[in-house]
Amino acid sequence: MNVLIVLTSHDQLGNTGRKTGFWLEELAAPYYAFKDAGANIVLASPKGVRPPLDPKSNEPDFQTDLTRRFEADADAMARLAATVPLDQVSQADFDTVFYPGGHGPLWDLAEDRASIALIEAFVGAGKPVALVCHAPGVLRHVRTAAGRPLVKANESRASPTRRKPPSA
Repeated sequence: MNVLIVLTSHDQLGNTGRKTGFWLEELAAPYYAFKDAGANIVLASPKGVRPPLDPKSNEPDFQTDLTRRFEADADAMARLAATVPLDQVSQADFDTVFYPGGHGPLWDLAEDRASIALIEAFVGAGKPVALVCHAPGVLRHVRTAAGRPLVKANESRASPTRRKPPSA
């Protein structure tokens, strides 16, 4: 099985001056689920370099056995240091694609033409697309083969019924 993991290249949390990026546990946990099952894993990002890590995700309270394993894994760190540029990736080479969260994907991957086209190709081919935490935001502009939004509001939920307060 060939698995593509797509990471953000965005490192700024809006105009707050704070750093962001991908969330370490959201990469490490699926990475080892796939790796330990014998999958071949490719890491990709829009810029094709080391993706920025959300520094908060590496604070002691957020570290896990899997994040420590990832950071101690020379092969995993080498893959992370040299991600494949997203515009050089084809869904035909993979069985599935996974998007870890963090705030970064909301800025770059949600607007990235290569990411949008890649997800559309996976969906069109009937291949699994998985996203966690903030990563579903990358589906913002993704369309079906029929040109409809892949994700759209549920009309009945978009306009909630308002209850009148009880009469006194």
